[in-house]
Amino acid sequence: MKGDYIPLAVGLLVFLSSIISLRLGLSVAIIEIFLDAIAGNLGLKAEDWMIYIAQFGGIILTYLAGTEIDTKLFKEKFKESFLIGFFSFLIPFLAASFFTFYIIGWEYKAALIAGIALSTTSLAVVYSVLVETGLTNNQIGKMLMAATFVTDMGTALALSIMFLKPTIYILAFYIVSILVIFLVDKFSLYILHNPRFFDKVIEPEIKFIFLILLVFIYFAQIGNSQAILPAFVLGLLISKHFDEKRKTQVIKNRLRTVAYAFITPIFLLLAA
Repeated sequence: MKGDYIPLAVGLLVFLSSIISLRLGLSVAIIEIFLDAIAGNLGLKAEDWMIYIAQFGGIILTYLAGTEIDTKLFKEKFKESFLIGFFSFLIPFLAASFFTFYIIGWEYKAALIAGIALSTTSLAVVYSVLVETGLTNNQIGKMLMAATFVTDMGTALALSIMFLKPTIYILAFYIVSILVIFLVDKFSLYILHNPRFFDKVIEPEIKFIFLILLVFIYFAQIGNSQAILPAFVLGLLISKHFDEKRKTQVIKNRLRTVAYAFITPIFLLLAA
């Protein structure tokens, strides 16, 4: 009988990353990405289940990043956040595209891909680092998350304009996303503030949030798109519910605990 060593190796990497992070005082996100780069070069290959969990982990982190945004501050500092995010995308994109096209002599599309690849960032990784350093609780951290979101949207928009062919499935994805966000925002109080659901070991609130994010991922896959935008917007809208009562803060902390225990480490491991 032959066992699958991949899950064991992943579990070991996740645990070691936490220990090393605590020892060195560095973000566990950085350690997980670093260790996976080493493991990948040593022959560790990602399996299909890991790829899906990694995608789900990235969407969870994006959703959680949205819940951390202070909507009032976001409106007040929108200009600053937008300009930081816009230029953090535009300048690397233009520089990398120009260099690869005119200096190295790559083809036009290859140069554009290089520009997009080197200009993007990861809201999920940035959020992880900010949470561990405690910067999510101050104005600078919230502005950084908002700016990172703008950068990610610049990447998504550039890819859509240059390479994506509009289809009815993409339209269906956007329609479903808007509808789901509207309904969840309108009726989420029934789930998040229902006294019958709170403090139950079965955690219906967390399962509810997971279900919504899985809906986004499913329709994004059908439309050959990404669920980052609807996940972030949903988190942004629901953030006001988390601020209303203490018990919703408990829900968010439990969701973060469930995610960081195993789901998001897979995303960070595969991010390398």
